[in-house]
Amino acid sequence: MKSIFVSGYKNFELGIFKRDAQEVGFIKEALRRRLIGLVEDGLEWVIISGQMGVELWTAEVVAELKAEEYALKLAILTPFLNQESNWNDANKLWYNEVVAKADYMAAVTKREYENPSQFQLKDQFVLDNTDGTLLVYDTEREGAPKFFYEKAKHYAENADYPILLVDFYELQEVVESLNNDF
Repeated sequence: MKSIFVSGYKNFELGIFKRDAQEVGFIKEALRRRLIGLVEDGLEWVIISGQMGVELWTAEVVAELKAEEYALKLAILTPFLNQESNWNDANKLWYNEVVAKADYMAAVTKREYENPSQFQLKDQFVLDNTDGTLLVYDTEREGAPKFFYEKAKHYAENADYPILLVDFYELQEVVESLNNDF
């Protein structure tokens, strides 16, 4: 895989309301481990749509890996222009920090929000233009990622499109491995 779309739960779906919450560190470590393995297998681009939570944490992990000399690039493909316009100031700041470190950014529909179909167009664009997806998603705990996961599963029935999941069991393993280091 040369390019992968990474998504997952929004921070509030996980009950995380602070950027520096301890849980964020565990999620980012799980993402880091997966991304390093993928880079070692040829991954070049990580694509997100700029949603709060897993996607912005992924962007932070990519920036950290780039600082460590990993040959990795970040693209942000938003469903529409100015998606952050209704966010609070703290989340806008977080988003703008991530955008500033991206290697590429574009809006799939090239216009501001009009209707939910723009999210569906973004999903289809991502599926058609990436080699696979990595989701922080547990099928036993539904949330916003369910919609993309279902669409990706359907897409993968007719295409070579790997869907990699970081579930809560994997996150628990990360927590335990990090806690054993202390």
